[in-house]
Amino acid sequence: MPPPAAARYAEAMRLLVMLPLALLLRAQSGPANAGFEQGAVGQPPAGWLVPAASTFRAAITDRNCKTGKQCAIMERDRSGGPQDFGNLMQMLDAAPYRGKTVRLRAAVRTELARAQMWLRIDRPNQAMGFFDNMNDRPIVLSEWRDYEITGDVADDAQAIALGVMAFGEGRVFVDDVSLTVVAGAVTEPAEPPRPLTARGLDNEIAFARLLGYVRHFHPSDQAAKTDWSDFAIRGVRAVEDSADAAALARKLESLFAPVAPTVRVFVTGQAPALPAELRLPPAGGFKVIRWNHYGFGDGAIKSAYHSERVPDSSADPAKPFAADLGGGVSCLVPLALYTGSAGTLPHREMPPPTAPPRRTAADRATRLAGVMLAWNVLEHFYPYFDVVRTGWPAELTEGLASAATAADTRAYYETLSRLAAALHDGHAHVNGDDGKPAARARLPLAWDWIEGRLVVTQVAEAAGAHVVRGDVVLSIGGKPTGDVLRDTEALISGATPQWIRARALTELAICERGSIVTLGIAPGGDASRMQRFGVPCNSEGLTEKRPGSITELEKRIWYIDLNVVTDQDFTAAVFKLAEARGLIFDLRGYPRMSPVFLQHLSATPLDSAQWHIPLVQRPDHQDLTFARTAGWNLQPVKPLFTANRVFLTGGGAISYAESCMGIVEAYKLADIVGGTTAGTNGNVNTILLPGGYSISFTGMKVLKHDGSQHHGVGIRPTVPVERTRQGVAAGRDEVLERGLALVRSRM
Repeated sequence: MPPPAAARYAEAMRLLVMLPLALLLRAQSGPANAGFEQGAVGQPPAGWLVPAASTFRAAITDRNCKTGKQCAIMERDRSGGPQDFGNLMQMLDAAPYRGKTVRLRAAVRTELARAQMWLRIDRPNQAMGFFDNMNDRPIVLSEWRDYEITGDVADDAQAIALGVMAFGEGRVFVDDVSLTVVAGAVTEPAEPPRPLTARGLDNEIAFARLLGYVRHFHPSDQAAKTDWSDFAIRGVRAVEDSADAAALARKLESLFAPVAPTVRVFVTGQAPALPAELRLPPAGGFKVIRWNHYGFGDGAIKSAYHSERVPDSSADPAKPFAADLGGGVSCLVPLALYTGSAGTLPHREMPPPTAPPRRTAADRATRLAGVMLAWNVLEHFYPYFDVVRTGWPAELTEGLASAATAADTRAYYETLSRLAAALHDGHAHVNGDDGKPAARARLPLAWDWIEGRLVVTQVAEAAGAHVVRGDVVLSIGGKPTGDVLRDTEALISGATPQWIRARALTELAICERGSIVTLGIAPGGDASRMQRFGVPCNSEGLTEKRPGSITELEKRIWYIDLNVVTDQDFTAAVFKLAEARGLIFDLRGYPRMSPVFLQHLSATPLDSAQWHIPLVQRPDHQDLTFARTAGWNLQPVKPLFTANRVFLTGGGAISYAESCMGIVEAYKLADIVGGTTAGTNGNVNTILLPGGYSISFTGMKVLKHDGSQHHGVGIRPTVPVERTRQGVAAGRDEVLERGLALVRSRM
């Protein structure tokens, strides 16, 4: 995982989700300067905001606008990098729109860039209502088109945020922005849950597999422009009732014909002849193209992962990919096509894009489509199936059966979470409505799994005098702690048990704000004296006390907590640290600062571990190769730290933390004290799903410096230390104590 400086896009997107209302809120009842006719050419559009995170500038232009004399243009600043993006936005008072359905509409065109409109409803206590940023349907056309987003405004909404984002190296033009109330509901009626029949399940599995083959590997112009979320939802409904293999083959071929006219679906064993467009090369001016995937690229941004159709004279359209789809049907999917000035053969005109109806996870077909879309991305692009060896085909069967009967958003969230958990990937996580109360807080205590039990390690006053450090929690909400922990861990993806446990312990402390959670407490670990106490859910989170960000523990022995220290803090203390006799770096978590601290520990350059992005050209991991991408090359920085040093770490250290610890391990920069890290590293990728959900996963393969496996292995300590309940009760940090003793012994 790259350091925070290289994760600018992800952080900016996080901030975009909830910008301060007091700073941005405008009290007008519609977008200001919606047609960009106010203001002079070359100046920023009046009434619009370009946030500080944006790397594009916005200005008024009179160049080829759709209506009127002026429109807005967004162009990249020279300082922008390939992962950065632009944002032109406004925030409005939500009061006039509460309880209504609104439609954001704008005319947009692009020049060598991509654009996305976005609409967000902000509710009290930083809760978010409706949100759509068109991440699953980016704007890439060079001619003016009207695009729209429709959503419901909550009754308690405070603000409406809207705007247009820009990605890439080119320009984005915007005109005729409007926000209007839509008469009547636009959310598509939801089909209630019901189980899939055996035949229906076979039909949906066959559709799901063909969906992935065509979406990701068939290079037709039509497929490249398809809204795959909408297509998947319509397809789910169309194929389920097919009575037999022959009916299913006809339905699938008819369904895919508009987007993949050369794809053939047939009863297994009855393969048809290839279309003429594949058998005979056309005369003059044609070339062959195919998809080239550098990891999974969703088309929205240019980042570490991207997909593009490329010319390849060695590819043969007459040799399509063949697969048994199940359900008694098979397919032939061309992975290469002839293309000319009018596009891929055969030419088919696509209908003008229209906004599909809004769907939610209450709809059965939307849930089934979500499982299919996610499963396919992971089937073709997840880089670690050779390591985790999950029975992935079975996960599609189980996911579809579960999604069909999911009774509410909680059940669907668990369906997707079980799918993600099957990856055994510490980055895999489901985002979306999890069915839990919107107003959440944490218990006013901290705990850890020690000596096979859940031990309280820190207590706030709000927890009351009944709970103290060293007590053991035997039950939560009336259920045995072991059972609650097991159920929680079943929905958590992780490459190692220690990461799953760390995540689960965090989840167990989350509760409904203002509620009372009953804990069964064994004072001092004595189960025979167990008592039940009600603990208020009113904390923002309690962490165990540590010495401080940069603290002198003893004369010239310094402690640096990398989980909280910033680059500014570190720079201010660098000369004190250079004079130290002992240094203790605490990385039992996730660093906030850049890896410059490592550059003071070596007189020679330091390289990061090996980062390999999958090169995907064929389905189902066939002929999968990897391209090693540039990692860190950290040059020495003065002053050089010559003190004895140790690093403290454990199962909660993941990703960027492991990039740092991997360098410590490979170059033997220090002893490593504590536990093994999470065993998951690499840039995160994201799958956007219909109904407002997404799944993140690790998109690249990271190997240790020597080429050995890191995923599921992690960085092991040279000096293992396990905590004890007795040590916690005494207020001791046994991992830190062992690190300090090690430094002392070498001074």
